[in-house]
Amino acid sequence: MSGEPNVGGGVETPVESALLAQTTPESGLSLRLLGPIEVTRDGVVLALPASRKLRALLGYLAVAPRPVGRSRLCELLWDLPNDPRGELRWCLSKLRGLLDTPQRHRVATDGDSVALDLADCLVDAVDAGRAEAGDAEQLRRTLALFGGDFLEGLELDRCPHFDSWLLAQRRHFRDLRTATLQRLLATLPAGTDEALALLDGWLELAPFDTRAHLALLDALAARSQPGACEDHLAAAARLFAAEGLDFAPVRAAWLAARRPARPTPAEARTAAPAPPSSLEHFAAARRAALAVMPFQGGGGARGGLADGLTQDVITRIAKLRSLFVIARGSVFALAEQGLSPQEAGRRLDVDYVASGDVRQDGNRILVTVELVEAKSARIVWADAFEHASGEAFAVLDAIGDRIVASVDNEIEATERNRAILKPPGSLDAWEAYHRGLWHMYRFTQAENAQARQFFETAVRLDPTFGRAHAGLSFTHWQSAFQQWEDRDSHSDLAYAAAGQGLLVDDRDPAVHWAMGRALWLRGSGDAALAELAQAVDLSPNFALGHYALSFVHSQSGDPTAAIGASDQSRRLSPFDPLLFGMLGSRAMAHVRLGQFEEAADWALKAAARPNAHIAILAIAALCLALAGRVDEGRSFAASIRRTQPAYDIDAFLRTFRFDAEGAALFHRAAARIGLG
Repeated sequence: MSGEPNVGGGVETPVESALLAQTTPESGLSLRLLGPIEVTRDGVVLALPASRKLRALLGYLAVAPRPVGRSRLCELLWDLPNDPRGELRWCLSKLRGLLDTPQRHRVATDGDSVALDLADCLVDAVDAGRAEAGDAEQLRRTLALFGGDFLEGLELDRCPHFDSWLLAQRRHFRDLRTATLQRLLATLPAGTDEALALLDGWLELAPFDTRAHLALLDALAARSQPGACEDHLAAAARLFAAEGLDFAPVRAAWLAARRPARPTPAEARTAAPAPPSSLEHFAAARRAALAVMPFQGGGGARGGLADGLTQDVITRIAKLRSLFVIARGSVFALAEQGLSPQEAGRRLDVDYVASGDVRQDGNRILVTVELVEAKSARIVWADAFEHASGEAFAVLDAIGDRIVASVDNEIEATERNRAILKPPGSLDAWEAYHRGLWHMYRFTQAENAQARQFFETAVRLDPTFGRAHAGLSFTHWQSAFQQWEDRDSHSDLAYAAAGQGLLVDDRDPAVHWAMGRALWLRGSGDAALAELAQAVDLSPNFALGHYALSFVHSQSGDPTAAIGASDQSRRLSPFDPLLFGMLGSRAMAHVRLGQFEEAADWALKAAARPNAHIAILAIAALCLALAGRVDEGRSFAASIRRTQPAYDIDAFLRTFRFDAEGAALFHRAAARIGLG
């Protein structure tokens, strides 16, 4: 613990070894896949055939969730010029001899598909995947199932499909084992022998996981071993340096957590509270981390347009400030070592890795991009972009816009979905923020209130998290805009939360966006436009900034500018949760330009969005009336009245801030459809 950190994997801790026997049945059939493959019947280890293909087939079928086609198995395990089905039949016959009994046929074939019937057997990998968190004893039993890497030592020559599947499975079970270790650690007092053994196991599995190092330092501090802490810091720094990784943030988090706060005289007279652990300090400010690996040129080459696009994407995503983005130097250095994007992602300890390919074919430029979740190797998003070459840099600029927006949106959606599955009390600041987004984008009063609670949790856990302050401001803005609660008081609260965001991070475009919207609520249109312009100057790819500019301009500013900003916001984020607002702003701008047919068409697109609220439906009703499509407008008006019987043009105009000419147009429309 105080010397060099362990960097291996698959070694049982004493706790795991002692408990393994408790999870092994005394009779019946069991398969051990987490470690070297082993089959036991009635407590006796069976001799397996020497064929590695047969063992691989057994492991693959044992965890397959459904029957597998013979052609898929042949493709997976054999690289033969002739039909390998004969080889497959031989392996299946050997498996029958190993697993079947006169009473039970375990190898089931139905036409072209193959499956194993293991429903009443212990299969450690299956049981580990199904295990629930439970109490400490349940966690120990689950942890005891992990005797090593999945199918340890079983690699095949010239079987790339099997190797890819095996790599993904090993990553999955390592992550599962690590998560179980962490849950068990959370139930134990810091510094116990069992906790230290578990921490050693965590570092064996993930030697570059900063959380594991901080947790071990906390445990050593709890045992009053400052010398061991210093030894581990030095050893871990050497380990990180050997891989070209920066250990300084870990050391800084540890030192910051250990540094005692200077008490006030009143506090000095009372017992001082325990300082936060370094792990808590590090986790409070956590952000999802992204590495954009150098894009490849044609034929796998590097340089030129590919490197230029990589640098552009890194810079633009960093300007959004929603993610921790690895700097260009680090990712290019790892790429020079010939590491795959997934391996580089593990070395850098990031959550997501983006990679791609740039090819020029005559007068066409084709860019393919893939975003992968680093720990699971799951593809989160992939796309291809093709353009006429023309001005190459202008084309790459447009493609870069689409890549940046897609990567940002897909990561945000993934983080929202992950946060909603966690117990609310277990969330860190980053997770609480994304849980807040999940509720916020439902656009109902009850969901907005829940979102506010999660944003408040996020800023309490990390007061320096500017984007969480922006989210909190937006919930107050919604309450005022939708007239769910007192407009004046929530306008002030939206302004205050946005101001706090600016204080902690005035380089985040989201806090300028929040301040711009808050200023609009307070009737300061010019100041609002200035703040929103600052948001898009800081990050030209910030779609919500362009949308908010369109929103303000569409009512009392420049309607032509509103149309351009609306189009830009939709180009940057074509599937945005606020797409209804982007479309609705364009509709209102067309009204002010006297283009009523265009206004009606855009308003209908806005109203068709599944999360469109009552103000958007009112825009559609009024635009249809202005376009002379009175019956359609009355149908929308009737739908609004069924939800809010008292809704009328005055309520609509209280929601927005139109100039006198715009208000007169909408008054005229309301009289035609019964909303006057």
